[in-house]
Parts: sequence; structure tokens; C-alpha cells
Amino acid sequence: MFETEIKKLKEAINNANKIVVFSGAGLSTNSGIPDFRSANGIYNEKVQANVTPEEIISHSFFVKYPDDFYKFYFDKMVYPNAKPNSAHLYFAELEKTKNVTVITQNIDDLHQQAGSKNVIELHGSVMRNYCMKCHKFYSLKDILGQKIPKCSCGGLIKPDVVLYEESLNENDITRALNAIQEADLMIIVGTSLVVYPAAGFVRYFRGKNLVLLNKSSTSYDNNADIVIHEDIKLIIEELKK
Repeated sequence: MFETEIKKLKEAINNANKIVVFSGAGLSTNSGIPDFRSANGIYNEKVQANVTPEEIISHSFFVKYPDDFYKFYFDKMVYPNAKPNSAHLYFAELEKTKNVTVITQNIDDLHQQAGSKNVIELHGSVMRNYCMKCHKFYSLKDILGQKIPKCSCGGLIKPDVVLYEESLNENDITRALNAIQEADLMIIVGTSLVVYPAAGFVRYFRGKNLVLLNKSSTSYDNNADIVIHEDIKLIIEELKK
């Protein structure tokens, strides 16, 4: 079964003209970044007595308790030493011979570090940060080690990531939906498709092959043409043979 699906996936990639890679947290676990929704992820940890992780990474909590937000953020969501793994590198390499658009829910910048040029970050990136007062931008390196990162103007610096209670960037949504609608192959990798509105984007795909690569099953499995429940590292090794 595994070999059959891999063969079908190879053929689909070879025959595709426009490919969309839709990635989630499972793509970066082999880079040492925990999947937040896994058994050991932050969503199952009691970080503080009456505060859930979802509340901590919300806009209102950030504004009200920036010190607690940043303590949690730097400890659980920022991995400055993480490096792209074989999957990131594979999709970046694929861009050299195919029309590939990467749409990612991840905020780790690993697609870009691997060499992918056409990347839409639905939830932003830990690498970018900006002052909420004067809008000056800062790199991750600029703010690491600070208890509450502050701008030279005195304003509070916010990570350029989409927190709970915040909306996705309208331009990113438009670009993502256009890419999905124009693609003839969509590869969904490392996501259980439970985070909305991003998960709902799959419904806009009208192409030939919908592919799901994820360790666990998803609600879209029955709609996919190719489904492989396996570690992405093993899948990439087979694709490269």
C-alpha cells in the first residue's frame, strides 16, 4: 500500500504544472520543533494555574501581560537554532523545476531557510517583529533575551505572528486561495487540518490530485486522491529514490 501510494505521488509530481504545498507543524517536528497539538505539545501543558496556552498566545493577553506572554513565547514557540529538514529542502529543490507555491501555517521560517522563494506565511513569522507604536521592524536576534522587548521609541514590540483573536492578513488569504484554485496538484503535509480558517482553504482546490501526507488521519482523508500516514522523513526518502 505504501509503495503504491508513493508511486502515485511521484507520478502526480512529475505530471503537475502548478503545485501547492500546504504545510503544518508536522513538517517541522524533524527539525526539533514540537507539534503544539501532539501529546507533548504546549496545548496539553498546564503552564499556569488558570491560564491555557491558547489564552497566553492571544492578543488581549499579550497586551495585558507582555512579560508572561514573552516568557511563554520564547520558551515554547521560538527555536532560533532549528534548521530545515529533508522535507523543507525537498520542496525548495522542487521549486527549481516546477511552479511551486508553499502555503504554510508554520511561523518558523524554515521553508525560506531551505531556499523556497514563493512562500505564503498564513500565521506570520517569529523572524519579524515590530513596534506597536512607531512600526519599526526588528529581527528575532534583536529581541532575544529581553524580558519585555521595547522599541527605541519606548513602544512595545510585538512578534509579527497571528495571535488568537487576530485575523489573517487579507492579502495572504487572497494569494493563497488564488494559488490553490490555479494548482493541479495540492500536497497537504504535516497538518491535521483542524486550525481554521486556514484548514478551510482546502475546499477551494479544483485540481487533479489532492495529496495528504500526515502521521494521523484527517477529516479530509476521504476526499484525497493520495493519502499516506507516515513520517514525512520516510516519505521524502522514498520520493528521492
